Amino acid sequence: MLIETFGSVRDLGRLAEIAAVLIRHGLGDAVRRFGLADVLEKAGHRLHWDHAADLARLPPPVQLRRALEELGPTFVKLGQILAGRADLLGPEWIAELSHLHSRVPAVPLAELRAQLAEDLGGEPAEVFARFDEEPLAAASIAQVHTAQLHDGSEVIVKIRRPGITAVIEADLRLLARFAEKAEAEIPALAPYRPQQLVREFGRSLRRELDLASECRSAERIAANLAPLGFVVVPKVHWPLTKTRVNVQSRILGIPGEQLDELDRQGMDRRLLAQRGARAVLKMIVEDGLFHADPHPGNVFYLPEHRIAFIDFGMVGRLSQRRREDLLNLLLGLVQHRPQQVADVLLDWAGSGADGVNLSQLEAEIEDFVDQYHGTPLADLSLGGMLMDVTAILREHRLALPSELALLIKAFISLESMGRGLDPAFHMAGEALPILQEVLRARYRPRALAQRGRHTLQRLLQVGEQLPHDLSQLLRSARRGRIQVGIEISHLQHVGDQIDRAASRLSVALVIAALIIGSSIVMTVDGGPQLLGLPAFGLLGYLGAAVGAVWLLRSIARARRHLD
Repeated sequence: MLIETFGSVRDLGRLAEIAAVLIRHGLGDAVRRFGLADVLEKAGHRLHWDHAADLARLPPPVQLRRALEELGPTFVKLGQILAGRADLLGPEWIAELSHLHSRVPAVPLAELRAQLAEDLGGEPAEVFARFDEEPLAAASIAQVHTAQLHDGSEVIVKIRRPGITAVIEADLRLLARFAEKAEAEIPALAPYRPQQLVREFGRSLRRELDLASECRSAERIAANLAPLGFVVVPKVHWPLTKTRVNVQSRILGIPGEQLDELDRQGMDRRLLAQRGARAVLKMIVEDGLFHADPHPGNVFYLPEHRIAFIDFGMVGRLSQRRREDLLNLLLGLVQHRPQQVADVLLDWAGSGADGVNLSQLEAEIEDFVDQYHGTPLADLSLGGMLMDVTAILREHRLALPSELALLIKAFISLESMGRGLDPAFHMAGEALPILQEVLRARYRPRALAQRGRHTLQRLLQVGEQLPHDLSQLLRSARRGRIQVGIEISHLQHVGDQIDRAASRLSVALVIAALIIGSSIVMTVDGGPQLLGLPAFGLLGYLGAAVGAVWLLRSIARARRHLD
């Protein structure tokens, strides 16, 4: 039963390790709730409690953050994603999870050499004119080395850690089991769709494991941003790029964290903030493919006030419909249109909003947006407003789709970076003209004609398929295979009312029969007497009176319920 619940024997060791780490960090209640205490007992795992007293005094968010860091890359990535989910977690949890990072030592080159030679088609010393064995950076999934091509180009070589795929796949299988059990055992979690959350997280993490996929995303974003003229994305060297390794041009500029260096170089911080906002907003609102983690570590500033983005392992995608919804949401926030904001958020919440008091939710959102009425754009924090609105959804136990949570995280990171560059930077002021331009572009004659053409094409496709669909329908009808299902709201309630009405009618007939029968008995001489009257007749009248009282009370209760 234990194996059936949590997976195969191959995952049992990892399961015991996870349970041990959770207990060591003060999360024993979660271990017991998920039945992992039995796993520890059956696996014979011994716990080490060297710092148990210190851990017990830590706040729960800190305990969770430390546990995730110790559990490795899968859980660190999960925590980083949850750090952007203000619709799921409170501010104290978000603040702590935002500090998550993996403390992992670099893998020695000797352990990477065989894998690297297989992927590159030769030893690094042969493929590159120079290959630096000491890594430039090391993370949970991959590490980066610097190198030089034979043509003199400086490049970085990103290498996936050996064996990391097996660990992550085992963790994803266990997370899927945890989500399934959580959704079944804890009804309060059902609106947040834990199983769907884990599936989406798994897809995102598997894309991040594919280092070639990262490069494909980088090239698409580079092509989208090319018209701006001031954005740089590293060039991909495809002959040397595979699933487990990628080679990209090295960006040499001022790292995003070294703001003092910008002043020494005489660069205009305000212009850089404006250009960064323009680039990210274009990715999100216009293109629908955006860098989902635009923090200072992934940004370099170059001469002529150019901006370079690196590390496209985590990207977000938005459909055309989502982009239009986002446009309406942001315009509603900036232009103080509360009903517009409420409509978009309720649409995003989808079926999760079925059991919610919609009027109350709409009223709270409208009150929230209306409080900013008359506030100058310079005083608005767009990222903070988005966080506050999603917090309202969290209070009503509504969750946003994952791609929208990534988007809000990107907005908050962008606003934080902009104000780091220029304290007078105002995201709302930068966003409004861009949003208005995109809105105008949607209604230009060319855009309208294009949408009309697409609609006509879809209509023609439906018309083309109509004879075939009708033929199938008629064929199914001749074979008796058509099933019609009718779902009528409140049908059970109507049936109960009919049942109660029938019961009252039956009682009324019985009462009438008792009265008629007792009247006949009263006219017949002989038989037992009670109080000088025929006993059976008197008992019949008493039974009819009791039935009448019950019937009147039943009718009165039904009327009060209707009122």
